[in-house]
Amino acid sequence: MKSSLFLAEMKSIFKNRKLLIPILAVMFIPVLYSGMFLWAFWDPYSQLKDLPVAVVNNDSGAVFEGEKMKLGDELVEKLKGSSQFHFQFVDVDEGYENLEQQEYYMLVEIPENFSENATTLLDEHPEKLSLKYVPNEGFNFLSAQIGDTAIKEIKASLSKSVTETYADTIFANMEKMGKGFADASKAAAELNEGSGKISTGATDLKENLTMLAQKNLEFDSGLSEVKSGAEQLAAKTKELSEGLGRISGGYSELYQGAEKLNTGAEEAAAGADRLESGTGQAAAGLGKLIDSHEELKGGAGNVVDGAASLEKGASEVHSGAVELSKGMSSLDQALTPVLESLPEEKRAQLTALIENLKSGSGNLELGTAGLTTGASELQSGASQLQDGLQLFGKGSTELNTAFLELQEGAGALSQGTQELAAGQSEFAANFSMANESLASAVSGSQQIASGEFELQTGLSQLEDGSGKLTQGSQDLAKGSAQLEEGTVSLSKGTAQFSEEMKKVDDQANSIQTTEETTDMVAEPVEVEKQAVNHVPNYGTGFAPYFLSLGLFVGALLISIVYPLREPAAVPASGFAWFRGKLAVLVVFGVIQSLIADSILLFGLGIEVQSVPLFIAVSIAASLTFIALVQALVTILGDPGRFAAIIILILQLTTSAGTFPLELIPAPLQPISALLPMTYSVAAFKAVISSGDYSFMWQNMGILAVYFLVFITLTAIYFSGYFKKTYNNEIVEPITS
Repeated sequence: MKSSLFLAEMKSIFKNRKLLIPILAVMFIPVLYSGMFLWAFWDPYSQLKDLPVAVVNNDSGAVFEGEKMKLGDELVEKLKGSSQFHFQFVDVDEGYENLEQQEYYMLVEIPENFSENATTLLDEHPEKLSLKYVPNEGFNFLSAQIGDTAIKEIKASLSKSVTETYADTIFANMEKMGKGFADASKAAAELNEGSGKISTGATDLKENLTMLAQKNLEFDSGLSEVKSGAEQLAAKTKELSEGLGRISGGYSELYQGAEKLNTGAEEAAAGADRLESGTGQAAAGLGKLIDSHEELKGGAGNVVDGAASLEKGASEVHSGAVELSKGMSSLDQALTPVLESLPEEKRAQLTALIENLKSGSGNLELGTAGLTTGASELQSGASQLQDGLQLFGKGSTELNTAFLELQEGAGALSQGTQELAAGQSEFAANFSMANESLASAVSGSQQIASGEFELQTGLSQLEDGSGKLTQGSQDLAKGSAQLEEGTVSLSKGTAQFSEEMKKVDDQANSIQTTEETTDMVAEPVEVEKQAVNHVPNYGTGFAPYFLSLGLFVGALLISIVYPLREPAAVPASGFAWFRGKLAVLVVFGVIQSLIADSILLFGLGIEVQSVPLFIAVSIAASLTFIALVQALVTILGDPGRFAAIIILILQLTTSAGTFPLELIPAPLQPISALLPMTYSVAAFKAVISSGDYSFMWQNMGILAVYFLVFITLTAIYFSGYFKKTYNNEIVEPITS
């Protein structure tokens, strides 16, 4: 019976223990690589609770919002209840000493000002909370990397705690702020009401100032008439003074004549004719004098009445000027807050106008004061003149009577000499009184002239001040129009402000804070992980890489313990030689993949999307790697085995089994597509995690291409090698 070279190869293996035992051991290499590696790295983070980490708490605490705050102690309490690491709480000296002695993988130090810095949030230069993290990277670099991730989680937890404290304080202040907004809203409503009153007052002020400007024009017109009357009074006073001077001169001559009459009384009898004639003339002259006296008396009365009216008018004008000055002061005070709310340019214009009005009202007050004084003096002089004229009138009447008696008694001169003497004496006395009255009249006229001068001066000042007052009142009336417009705008603005403040008040007081609100502020973002093709642990994630690595190493070691060239018997042909060797290697490859899969599936409990397909991918990868190693070692011998090791090294770095392909050096990235382990890793990822079977079959197809290429090269080599080795020999079929 014919037997194949495959059976001969198998018999030779089982008969040779030195060959069988190494082959059996090599078939467990894949499970040793993949199983041990995956077991060791299956879920290292579950053992972090055994990783010693030192914690040093130097925090001295602080006072925040009247409450004692010790964030360091709070963090220590949280870490004591955490199973994240094996935290050991020590002092600073012990912590750093044991870190150097490699008793701790890392150290976390809470500084002294940790809590104090948390209270500086509202300071001008707030200080961040500093948490010192000291890893011993030389002791174990990966533990330091794990520590980096862990310290970030601690930082996030601590940040949440601090933020919750800040949020509680902020919300408490927001409640106070809500009350403040309510008060502000109420005040805004009152402000709106007050601005409405200001607007109404500004309108009234505008109307009154307009009326004041009109009245000032009327006052200017009346003042011009008063000034004209004062000028006429001055002219008449001058005429009065001149007339009184002439009267005084006449009175002197009359007095001298009376003296002569008194001395010539004894000659009266002799001069009766002449006396009768003289008394007639004297009576006529005295009549004229009496007539002039009546006119003078009437004029003096008019002067007194005019002076009284002038004094009263001047007093009223002065009172009005004083009230105007007070009103300007009150207006200035009342307008001060309004002016402050106006733009700078308008405020400067209105301030200048008000100052002109105040200056004009002051000058008006001074002018009217002088006018009042002059009018008073004028009235006093006119009164004295009237009194003197009354005395003069009385004396003139008596003198006239005496003259009549003298004329009637001229015929009885002898009998009336004594009466004449007595009458003459009485006449002299009355004449002295008249002379005194005349002197008083002269003095009064002089006082009238003096008062008239002061009146002229006061009227000039009054006219000047009135002109300024008129101009200022007109400017103020214009400014009040602008003020009215501004107050209208102010009223609208305060109304809008009141409405907005009411909205702000409603919004501020509608905020309701709870523990959930505080938690939301402290941790506003919650990361929800929804993994695509979930990988439960490190072992599952690294399984495609380590399983591919184990299968390749198994194929490489088989080439060491099993002869890939030497046949167990003389082959009938080169292809038969190739077929016998390949069949043995296929059996080895299938067995080693099944052993590895069994340990992963039932020993480590790896979860895959499809067990049959997982086994199929394992067998395909194992056979591809065996075909590659067979081709290299069969054709090249030991240099081929060295080449296989180089390929293994390249595959370890470029197959994207650990880090993504994009993270390895750029020159190595193109090599990835040329090596079979890249496709075995991808196929394993698809069947273990993603369940993307189309992607799996795509990669298995590429592995099949590699397998066919390598076995074809090996078959060609065996055909040529067979001809070279057995060219002149007759080969007989193998029989059992």
